[in-house]
Amino acid sequence: METNRWHDSGIIPPDGGERILGGVIDYYAENREPRLLHPAWQKAAEEKLAQLEQKIGKKPNFFVFIMDDVGWGDMGCYGGGHVRGAPTPHFDRLAAEGLRLTSCYSQPSCSPSRATLMTGRLPIRHGILTPPMYGQPGGLDQEVSLAELLKEVGYATRAVGKWHCGENKSSVPQNKGFDEFYGFYGVSDMYTEWRDNYFYPEIVNDPFMFQAVMNAKFNKHNILAKTGQYDVPEIEQEEITLETVKDLDEKWAAYSESFIRSMATSDKPWFLYHGTRGCHFDNYPPDKFKGRSRASYPFTDVLVEMDDIFGRLFRALEETGQLENTLILVTSDNGPEMESWPDSSYTPFRGSKGTTWEGGIRVPGIFYWKGMIEPGQVSDGLFDFCDMLPTVCAMAGVENLPQDRFIDGVDQRSFLLAGPSPAGIYWAKDPSWMSNRAAVYAWLLDEQSALRVGPWKVYDCATEMDYRDTVTPGGFSGHTVHYTYGKVFNLFLDPKEEHSFAIRKLVYMPLLAAIKAHHLKTFDKYPKRIQIKGTSS
Repeated sequence: METNRWHDSGIIPPDGGERILGGVIDYYAENREPRLLHPAWQKAAEEKLAQLEQKIGKKPNFFVFIMDDVGWGDMGCYGGGHVRGAPTPHFDRLAAEGLRLTSCYSQPSCSPSRATLMTGRLPIRHGILTPPMYGQPGGLDQEVSLAELLKEVGYATRAVGKWHCGENKSSVPQNKGFDEFYGFYGVSDMYTEWRDNYFYPEIVNDPFMFQAVMNAKFNKHNILAKTGQYDVPEIEQEEITLETVKDLDEKWAAYSESFIRSMATSDKPWFLYHGTRGCHFDNYPPDKFKGRSRASYPFTDVLVEMDDIFGRLFRALEETGQLENTLILVTSDNGPEMESWPDSSYTPFRGSKGTTWEGGIRVPGIFYWKGMIEPGQVSDGLFDFCDMLPTVCAMAGVENLPQDRFIDGVDQRSFLLAGPSPAGIYWAKDPSWMSNRAAVYAWLLDEQSALRVGPWKVYDCATEMDYRDTVTPGGFSGHTVHYTYGKVFNLFLDPKEEHSFAIRKLVYMPLLAAIKAHHLKTFDKYPKRIQIKGTSS
């Protein structure tokens, strides 16, 4: 345990103590991101977990409900809902009875985010820097997934809906630790845009071009596959067309509900990863939700559908008595895809999907666990998608995470479970707001773009929008800008990142520079990996 690494960098004083963001630095091991360890909370969380396991007789269940392109400001509990013309009562109830995070961080786009959640590693380590499209090679084949680790300790595992972490045989979910997969390998627009005469008349109306896309090497089906299956014809349930796409989320919801109810009497704990098709463009709401939202736009109609689906799955847990032993996370894979506006989501922050501005990577994050997470909490404590793997593994009794690679996630058990904090941290009036994560590292493809520590966010480079030649500018139509002297924002005073005050706040620079230097130093022993970077890679 190298307890001097951050001391030598000047990040914490030589005598240690509870004086960096209210916690003691815990280094785990050389290949682990240091965490802020709050000893009293950690003890309380571990006691809670032990008491629950003794009562229930098995380890906890985990349910991840991850939506596509739903922005920070879409749900009612984040300021959207009725304001957006799309009420979300079920998400709002979950937030009111659980923990609503205001600083939950994804990656700039969907596949990097999902792979980070699955591996506990940043994209620059697992190598999926951009979404793999239309059969593009690359995926999770060399990674160890959360599902694989849980399966090793006796969990039943299911992946449902959108995968988008690689189509090659060793990267698909049924070969990455999930007992069964029901969904599609890619992303919604891969299956629909070239079929839609509005967007692609030059393909739809040209038999040669249409057939060329049909013959392209990517799977175009809704798939039901068990462990080990890949290209058996029977696993392809139906081809995804403009007619079938609108009902996919309903079919996936029925599958997940059936799984939840079937596990009520099982002696096995379970992990359900439910990735929705909604609300990724282009949205085609099913008939019973078409025009259902007050706004009556495709995105808002599908957002209402997503809320309804989650309500059904929550009700299944409630009716089968499994809420007490199930940790739930509701989130989104990134911010709004602004190139598809108005069929897109909303964020009050600067930037959008494809960027490292807050609008691209700060996403809704609601944790719920009946009797374990104190209800009605709102916290600005930092939580990164990569934290899911070590946190869940610690709760599930996975004793050894991979030692041959760097794990960027930190164990957040004490942050999620300890509840109202014991006294003893001298400056914090409400220490329960503080997480086990000291910093969020934002990478823009293969460049270290930004760092957030507390309220401060410092940039070396970022994406600027291109307004001159783009119909609806967004993160994917922008260009990278390197800032000569950097930019620094205080996200409490300036959440929209409009007023850089670097020259007035130079006292922060040594602290922030030392944290960044420590992060970059880890790549000396654990080099960067680039698999997928743009459509040509």
